[in-house]
Amino acid sequence: MGSVAHYLEVRAPAEQCYQWWRPLTHVPEIFPDVQRVEPRSAEADTTHWVVSGPAGRKVEWDARIVEDEPGRKIAWKSVEQDTEKSNTVSTAGAVRFDDHGDSTGVEVSLQYDAPGGGVGEAVATLFADPQQKVERALDSFKELMENNKQGR
Repeated sequence: MGSVAHYLEVRAPAEQCYQWWRPLTHVPEIFPDVQRVEPRSAEADTTHWVVSGPAGRKVEWDARIVEDEPGRKIAWKSVEQDTEKSNTVSTAGAVRFDDHGDSTGVEVSLQYDAPGGGVGEAVATLFADPQQKVERALDSFKELMENNKQGR
């Protein structure tokens, strides 16, 4: 299993940062490989992720929020579907918000484990150079928050 994390300071209140992340549906705005994240339940604790893979192939999975501390932290983890385990993408993520008054320390951490076969190849391509992807995503998030372009 691979993992990556990145932390940066954003000139925006922690609650504003948390509210942007909480539905997870905004993730495609900062991660170009993520095509969409859609709620699967009325409470939006379960989401369906569609991500671009190699040669136009899509990789999809469902994730459930496993930890939710308003204004402080959101964590999610993929859930197995009624498919063979080899076709299941195993991934988890968390965003932590450190309230510093007028600014917030934001840390994004991701874990991933690619299955075998064609899906595994697509997931491996998706997670190619994950550190750079997370750093770019957080830079984009910082720009959105600091320019008050919340994409809502």
